[in-house]
Parts: sequence; C-alpha cells; structure tokens
Amino acid sequence: MSTPSFVHLRLHSEFSIVDSTLRIGDTVALAAKDGQAALAITDLNNLFGFVKFYKAARSKGIKPLCGVDAWIEAIDPSQEPSRVIFLAESRAGYLKLCDWLTRAFRDNQVRGRAMIKREWVASPALTEGVFCLSGGWYGDTGIAIRNGQDATAERAANFWSAAFPGRFAMEIHRAGFENEHQFVTQSVLLAAKVRVPVVATHPMQFATADDYKAHEARVCIAEGYTLGDTRRAKVFTEKQRFVTQAEMVEKFAEYPQAIANTLLVAMRCNFEMTLGKNYLPDFPLPESVTIESHMHSEVMTGLEKRLLVLYPNAEQRDAERARYVARCEFEIGVILKMGFPGYFLIVADFIGWAKNNGVPVGPGRGSGAGSLVAYSLGITDLDPLKYNLLFERFLNPERVSMPDFDIDFCQDGRDRVIDYVRAKYGSESVGQIATFGTMAAKAAVRDCGRVLDMPYGFVDGVAKLIPFAPGKWITLTKPEGKPDANTIVAREAEPLLVEREKNEEDVAALLELAEQVEGLPRNVGMHAGGVLIAPGKLTDFCPLYSQEDGSPMVSQFDKDDVEAVGLVKFDFLGLTTLTILDWTVRFCKRLDPAFEIDLQTLPLDDASVYQIFREANTVAIFQFESSGMKDLLTKSKPQRLEDLTALNALYRPGPMDLIPDYIARRNGTQTAEYYDDRLKPMLEETFGIMVYQEQVMQAAQIIGGYSLGGADLLRRAMGKKKPEEMAAHRVIFNKGAIANGLSEQQSKVLFDDMEKFAGYGFNK
Repeated sequence: MSTPSFVHLRLHSEFSIVDSTLRIGDTVALAAKDGQAALAITDLNNLFGFVKFYKAARSKGIKPLCGVDAWIEAIDPSQEPSRVIFLAESRAGYLKLCDWLTRAFRDNQVRGRAMIKREWVASPALTEGVFCLSGGWYGDTGIAIRNGQDATAERAANFWSAAFPGRFAMEIHRAGFENEHQFVTQSVLLAAKVRVPVVATHPMQFATADDYKAHEARVCIAEGYTLGDTRRAKVFTEKQRFVTQAEMVEKFAEYPQAIANTLLVAMRCNFEMTLGKNYLPDFPLPESVTIESHMHSEVMTGLEKRLLVLYPNAEQRDAERARYVARCEFEIGVILKMGFPGYFLIVADFIGWAKNNGVPVGPGRGSGAGSLVAYSLGITDLDPLKYNLLFERFLNPERVSMPDFDIDFCQDGRDRVIDYVRAKYGSESVGQIATFGTMAAKAAVRDCGRVLDMPYGFVDGVAKLIPFAPGKWITLTKPEGKPDANTIVAREAEPLLVEREKNEEDVAALLELAEQVEGLPRNVGMHAGGVLIAPGKLTDFCPLYSQEDGSPMVSQFDKDDVEAVGLVKFDFLGLTTLTILDWTVRFCKRLDPAFEIDLQTLPLDDASVYQIFREANTVAIFQFESSGMKDLLTKSKPQRLEDLTALNALYRPGPMDLIPDYIARRNGTQTAEYYDDRLKPMLEETFGIMVYQEQVMQAAQIIGGYSLGGADLLRRAMGKKKPEEMAAHRVIFNKGAIANGLSEQQSKVLFDDMEKFAGYGFNK
C-alpha cells in the first residue's frame, strides 16, 4: 500500500440527518479502498453517528477522528451564524465537545439551531484538547471573505487563533462553489497574515457523482421543496462527492502544504474510545456495609417474606426453604462475579418506591422472570421455581452481558418514577435515549414521488404495491449476503412492481431514487422506555440532544451505542393495561368503600376464569382477542395458566404450524412423544412439543451434556443461524447425546428439531 498523502478532516455522514446520503459503512469502505490511514467524521452539529463510525473505521484499520461541524453564535445578532470544525485531540477534548453540544441544545437554541456561544470557547483554558478548523466556506472568516469584509475576516481569524493557540488552521476547499478561486486565494493570504497554517478539506455529502440527485432529493424531503422548484436555494454542488487522496493532491497542487497539514492534524488527534466496559451508577449503601453483604442481606430477607406467602404452613415452608436458598446463593454468586449487584439493587429500589407510592408495577416479563433474586428483591412477582424458569436464560455465567429487566409501569405513573430516579441520582446523571427514524421503503417512495412532483394518485399506486408485513423489514434493495427470515424484498414479493418498473419510465425513475434514500435516518426521537443512569454526569460519556428548548434531553447515541460506551440502560415501559387495572380497582372502591382486592394475590387456578377463555369471551383481553386466537381457545379448551402461556407462544408465525399437533395432543386424539423419557418432565406441560427456549436449553443439558450456560450459548447460535457455529455445536451435541445413550440418528433428529424450535421460540 502506498504512503498516505492526505486525510479527510470534513465529512457529513447520513447522521447529519438533512444534508448527506453518505452511509457510514460505505464511506469507510471507500476510504479503505483508497488506502486512507485516517478519516474524520464531522456531522452537522452532532455526534449521533460517532460510535458506529469509530467501530467501522477501526474494523478497516483506519484511524477514526472525532469531530463536529458546529454552529457558532454570531457576534452581532444582525449577522448570520457560522460554523467551524472542532476535532477532539484527546479524551479531554472529546468531553469538551460533549459539553459544548449539550449546552447548545439545552440552553441556546435559536430558530431550530443549537448554537455554541463564543464565550464557551473564548480562551485556551476552555479549549485545551480540541483542534479548530475555520469552517472554510461556512465559517465566519469564509463568510466575511466572500462578502469582501477583509477586516471582519481578520478579526474572526485572530479570535480563533487566540482561543486555540497552535490548534487552529484556516480551511480551504474546491468543491465547485461560485467565486471559489477568490475565496481560496484570500483565505491563504489571511492565514499568512495571522500566522496560522492552511488545511485543505472537501465538503463531502454523497458517494459518487451519480448520487447527487438522490442527495438533492434528501435535502428537498427535509426542507419541503420539490427538485424542480426554482425558489429553492441550491447550496450544494455536484462536486461534493467522496474524493480520493490523489484527487485532493491534484486539486491543491499549488498548495502542497495544505495537503500535508491534514496528516499533521490527524497525528494530533488521538482520542481512543473505550468500548465494552460497563459503568454502573453507585448504589447508596449504609455506612460500613459492603455492596456484597448488603445484596445478600436484602435477598435473604426478601426471600423469607416471599416464602411466608408461598407456603403459609410453617412445616411445608421449612421443607421447601433449602432449594430456594440454594438457588438464591447460586444466583447471588453469579451476580457478584459478573459485577452486577448494584444493577439489581437500583432496580429493586425504584420498583419498591413505585409500589409504595401508588404506581402500579407489572409482575415481570421477559427472561428476568427467571431470577429468584429478582423475585426476592420485589423486582418481579413470579416464583421462577414454580414455573421451571431458568436463571441462565437471563444472566449467563458463561457469557458476560448486562442484565436487562423489562419493567412495566402504569402509564400515568411512569414519569413519577423517572422523577424519583432523577432526584436520587442527580438530574445531570439521568437521561433518556435517542432513536433515529429511518426512511422505510414505502415512505421513501412517497417522499421521492413528492419531490419529483409526480401526481399523488400515481405515487400512491406504486407505494401500495410494496408489501405490508408487521414485524418484517421490507426493502426495495436486495441486501448483501443472504437475507434473514425477517427481510422481505419488495420486488421479489410483488411481481407487478417489477412489471411496472420494466414498462413505465416514471416508475423506474421513482424506484431508483427511492432505493438511494431508503434506510437513511430521517428524524431524531426518544426511546419509548430506555432511561440512562450514569456514575457521574452523562456528558462524561456522550453529548445530549433535545428537539427544542425545554423538551427532554436525550443521549446523542442510540441504545446500542450508549451500551457500547458503557452506560447502563434501564427500561421504564409505560403500560396502559396497568393503568386500566388501577382505574378499575379505584372505581370499585368508589362504588363500595368496603371493597378490598389485591391484584398481586389473585388465585391463578380460578375455574370460572378458564371457563371465560374456553368460551372465547375474550374481547379486550390482551393477546387473546383476535378471531384466530378465539378459534384456538375454543378448540384447545385451556384449563390452567400453562395452557394459556403455550397458546400465546404458539400463536405467531413459525410456531403456528405446530398448533394442530398441540391441540390434538392436548385433547387426547394424538399421543404425545418426548424423544427420550428423560425429557418428559420438561416437555410434559406442552405435550412433547418444544415451545419455549428454556426447553431447548434443558434438552441440550439433559441429552447433550451441556451446562445451562453453554446451552444458552447453543440457543443463541441456533437463533442466529450461523452455519460455522452450528456445525461446531452439532459435533459437541452429538458426542454428548451418544455418550448419554442416543443413537446417531436419534441425536440428529433431536438436534434438528431443537434448531427449528430455537429459531422462533420465545423465552417462557
């Protein structure tokens, strides 16, 4: 590979939201192909895409540089605001970018733009660790030069040079702008006058010249214009594509130092992001008490309270206690070893506060219900031993990953619980999480039809040919590699779409444009339930964002990226069902003050309730009110909670194929088969059919000789359908099964069925 000659220090990616079609993966691939040693991301006023960019660049052997193209408040309110590029030289510099951007979004939004105030960056002490580029065409120096205001340009250059001593450079570019030659010449002269270096950049907004129209369409979608609108200000040129090092060297042949300086700037920027390490907030403890002993004490105290309710008879309680204590000791050992006691105590604390302050809390769902520690601490209200739920499905001792409780709160009271957490841990340490809405296939067609000024009826007709399938990813473009089971390629699913594309030029033009913008981030929202609690300020990890002054602050990273940088996400989900239940109890008490009911202690074996289900009188009962489910209820005649659980798990794409066998076995018209008598205890409740992931794990443990932790890894591999992993597991399972008395053929049949069930099964 030739020696790198140039580094791009200016790049708007797809996460600039409104003005770029450069997808991070594609851009990094282009830079790697060109042999570039480093690359900066400088999205418009945000760091939304930095973690994704950082990972992508590192995976290709490219040094990732963290930057932002930031809006700067004008000195005089009558002047237009300008932009400069800030690049983090170190972790201290990165934290400054996080702080400046957060303050801009929180305290200084002007006409929809979050502005960095000049006083925040006005002295070397405030800017240490950050390198500044003048902003070129878009900076206050560049704007002044373009307007012939030489004195103003010099004042601006002197301001930045003084605020960033030895860390400021004049930025020049050649991207096809009007009167660009004069801008470059004047910028170089000004740099010499104020004694700062010159750096060549290229304002990249799209990948190739062929993408220019799609880029303009994206801008029009964001701004509400059509491509043909003569009133639209055209601020981008066809030359703002990705350019190679050789092209940049040629563009600035008479300014070789401006090219060489890009390498020097890249060498100065050495911020390395720590990924994969978790930073839990500190749980407040009594004096002289360790978190380990406090955890153990709280769990055992809580367990004793649970046992009093589960087994009111003292003799029976004493007989059962040992197995509960043993399970708790095992779970506590895993939790302490993995470093998560604080997580459990924090969750137990805010759930306890909610229950004590009139906020209904769900009994627990998801894999967290498999933890007896969670049950003992009051996080869940379900005895996992009674229902044979596995702790390893929630927290695997053989695979370190953060625990994740899905916690349901009454919709009306959810915000009160978040306010409690904010008060306890500090408002600067608690925040919510950004989400990025993307242009789905159907929306991309409609948006592109509008910017192409095509008739609504015509566009609507094309859009309606794109299939609708809840829970599936519908795409116009066939993804690289083998698409997964959740992907539907519109052209493959709807032949009429292909036919119209082939025969109608307008349809072909519409789909071609829609393909290019499909999947790009379109807007920034807020995660429905995720709440972050940081050990210290959130801005020590990432910058924050808000739509407008006064709206909630959210992380600039999405849920995957906040977890990557070590922040811990707690799910506070608002559930209307809990609100309705709460209203119902209150209403009954208003009608009869003597009325008393505790929803947590309602019996789960009330025959009259199951009669309601057998009669399919289930309107307004969540998950059981569809016509298909009602038909299933009348055929299967459920008599216990386990029957309802199985029906709920089976009534979805994939497992639905097993419903006839399940009903036949349930009603006794077909004999249940269990592969092996040793599997009968864990398959009996579902009549020999593997409905749940836990059953797959137990089969791997009992027959294949796996530990439950290893069985969870097998279950994950089966779900992801990775051929190499599956081939390795098949050998391990086969060896264990034969050692446990199965023939090779029996082992193959069982493994194949486990793989099929694991692919679509839910945790119990």
